[in-house]
Amino acid sequence: MKLTNFSHNYYLQNKVQISYSKFMNDFLNIVISVWNNGAFGINFSNIVIGLLILFIFVFFRSIFTSLVMSRLRAVVKKSSNQIDDEVLDAFKEPIKFIPIVFGVYIASTYIDLNETLQIFADNLNRSLITILIFWLLYKLIDPLSYFAHKFTDVLTSDLVDWGIRILKFAIFFIGAAAVLELWGIKVGPILAGLGLLSVAIALGAQDLFKNLISGILILLEKRFKNGDWIKVENIVEGTVENIGFRSTVVRQFDSSPVMVPNFNFAENAVTNFSNMQNRRIYWTIGLEYKTNLDQLRKIRDEIEDYLKESGNFVSESEQATFVRIDKFSDSSIDILVYCFAKTKVWGEWLKVKEELAYRIKNIVENNNAGFAFPSQTIYYENI
Repeated sequence: MKLTNFSHNYYLQNKVQISYSKFMNDFLNIVISVWNNGAFGINFSNIVIGLLILFIFVFFRSIFTSLVMSRLRAVVKKSSNQIDDEVLDAFKEPIKFIPIVFGVYIASTYIDLNETLQIFADNLNRSLITILIFWLLYKLIDPLSYFAHKFTDVLTSDLVDWGIRILKFAIFFIGAAAVLELWGIKVGPILAGLGLLSVAIALGAQDLFKNLISGILILLEKRFKNGDWIKVENIVEGTVENIGFRSTVVRQFDSSPVMVPNFNFAENAVTNFSNMQNRRIYWTIGLEYKTNLDQLRKIRDEIEDYLKESGNFVSESEQATFVRIDKFSDSSIDILVYCFAKTKVWGEWLKVKEELAYRIKNIVENNNAGFAFPSQTIYYENI
């Protein structure tokens, strides 16, 4: 009986071992099959190696960029031009992208792809190369704009900035269109649809286009630029901070910014004080009627001499300058002082006017004369 039980237990144990071995063998066969077949028919070994290749290129891209930049910087230092330094600095980010492009290309080449995935990989590689090329062109605009700003005599700085923005947008748009074309997305129908949409928008956005055209005319005609002190009749007076596509920011002298729609500069008179050649002083000095002829002549001559000798005023040969007995007013004999200060800076002009006021007061008092003020004399007649 004991022998029979032992045989039975041995048989069951042996059967369990055989079942376990078969189970493990079947499971390992499935794992090996899945590993070999992989995803989309690609061996997992190739996928892992491909990802490892890409990881290596991404991991070492900083080292690659440092080596390339150091070599290029050594070459650039030999040149005295500033433009090549700016180009190198602009290309730093696109250069960092080069290892990723190489990594994706080598990884996709190593992996044995089926026909469908190979088409996808080719489009991906072409897209990355296209993005790299247009990225380089996009970054090249900023260094080249350095030359454009040298032609501010022909083109205003704001107009150059606008042109740079438009050129950047054009490169971005063409690059995006090229990438979409690689993936079989036609840009033409999209543009046609946008064209119809733009017509509808234009009908409801006439003010926007009016402001845009006015802004372009401001820049082309050089009416004013950033930093100029302007006055728009009945609207605003202050310093121009930014000329935008739709509006211009003018900061008033109380430091508050005002957004002025550009069409206002076409429909209203604009005075640009920053373009003045000189600042004018136009005063009427009233003297008392008891001032005699000799006093009048001496006061007039001394004021005129001060304007000629002080050095703060434009000479008579350059701008009209007058110090003349002008008229007999109700309460005074008026002397006209008409001259131009050399400075165009408002604060300095105020200082020049102040000094002139001090000198005129001193001249009048030294000649024992006095300033007139509105007055009336009443005579009472005995009846």
